[in-house]
Amino acid sequence: MHQIQTIKEFVVEEFMPDVPARELDAELDLLEHGVIDSLGLLKVIAWLEDRYGINTDDVDLAPESFKSVAAIDAFLTHASRHRTET
Repeated sequence: MHQIQTIKEFVVEEFMPDVPARELDAELDLLEHGVIDSLGLLKVIAWLEDRYGINTDDVDLAPESFKSVAAIDAFLTHASRHRTET
């Protein structure tokens, strides 16, 4: 749960400064609602690499993996697991 809160705080700080993190629904489609665009996706990916040490060269970067806070959380869990296996 802590990870989801951290992701929410990043999304709000970078893309939705007028929305409190606690009000951001983890299932909100950030792409469909125009919160994150293609450049925003690059920013999210770079943040995940820096914050969590994810090597994105080793994982699938499908846009669906970043469409919501919950999807980013699932991606991060998968990528972290992949990192420990290599």
